[in-house]
Amino acid sequence: MLASDLTKFIEQDHLALDAFVKGDPEPLKNLYSRQDDVIIANPFGPPAKGWRKAAEIMERAATNYRHGKAIGFDRISEYATADLGYIIEVERLQSKVGGGNKLVPIALRVTTIFRREEGGWRIVLRHADPITSARPPTSIVGE
Repeated sequence: MLASDLTKFIEQDHLALDAFVKGDPEPLKNLYSRQDDVIIANPFGPPAKGWRKAAEIMERAATNYRHGKAIGFDRISEYATADLGYIIEVERLQSKVGGGNKLVPIALRVTTIFRREEGGWRIVLRHADPITSARPPTSIVGE
């Protein structure tokens, strides 16, 4: 069971993701650690390490979304100690993506790691990818 302050922080994360798929990265950026070990790995590119790179990646990724909303979060696993926690979820979103004019469903498999810093929780790692169902072995072969 997660501590109530971490549960509330995760609710803020979910609200920030709702803003993110509308094209606004700021609420999500506000939840991240500013330390050098923060990492973001999103579906749009390779992992970014360090606050400056992570912030740039979030800003760039948010430009891919318009008029979206968070639909739901299917929790797969969760665990926390007093100072470190994680969740694994399938995020269900919808948004206009890229140059598209239609709202489309988006499902992302996401691992988020949280760390207590200066008395509050911060995100230190987010790994999101579109793998939410079984795939053939050839799906991992590079081009």
